[in-house]
Amino acid sequence: MYEALKYGVDLLWIGARTSVNPFTVQEIADALHGVDVMVLVKNPINPDIELWTGAVERIAKAGIKKLGAVHRGFSTYEKTNYRNQPNWQLPIELRRRIPGLPIICDPSHIAGSREYLFEISQKAMDLNFDGLIIESHIDPDNAWSDAAQQITPQILKALLKKLVLRNPDPSDPKLLDVLGELRQQIDIFDDHLLDLMEKRMKVAEEIGRFKKENNITVLQSTRWDEIIRKAIEKGEKKGLSPELIDSIFKAIHQESINHQIKVINNGVGE
Repeated sequence: MYEALKYGVDLLWIGARTSVNPFTVQEIADALHGVDVMVLVKNPINPDIELWTGAVERIAKAGIKKLGAVHRGFSTYEKTNYRNQPNWQLPIELRRRIPGLPIICDPSHIAGSREYLFEISQKAMDLNFDGLIIESHIDPDNAWSDAAQQITPQILKALLKKLVLRNPDPSDPKLLDVLGELRQQIDIFDDHLLDLMEKRMKVAEEIGRFKKENNITVLQSTRWDEIIRKAIEKGEKKGLSPELIDSIFKAIHQESINHQIKVINNGVGE
């Protein structure tokens, strides 16, 4: 970094394998005190919003005013079409935590393949990202690294022209009225979901009491597999993706386990 600053580099970025380490990020922050330079912070390799937020905040505390984040996706053990999972909710949460922070999407590293560059780029624009990093090469197939995710300058130009850029803040009162009414409906449904979740957890606690009385373990894997399978089948018929159903029901299941364990262990060790 010292050499980069000495030669007048205009922009620095902290890579994914660095942002995962708070101690290294702090060393960089200490070295940046008193420096007027643009710094971009890539998301850590693993989907950890605390690490990403912490890295941005450490650099900000060093006095860096021109600060932004790069969303390049997250590693996963699951087999997916993308090289790195977008986990769009994490950059959305980063923006909620640090309002006004510019966030740039890196479709090339998310996709790992030029086949998916447009759909990821369009999704980023639909989510009001501030920019894109797309790798381009005059002869992509013979690029020395990441050849599969690079495109020619001509294809890049066509991709950018094809993108639809939407208005992030409609000012037309009629549009705002319609949007407001639809959001009120969403709020009502969210309240219903929370009420149902509360009722579900009360049943889970009843199950926990039954298991405690009969000395039954909390987890039955066969039952859990059956729940997920049926939920995914029903969800697909309702137009819901398997990924959504899987993530939601895993979270609900974990919360049910937490409630049951609390019931079962109540009074244990006293």
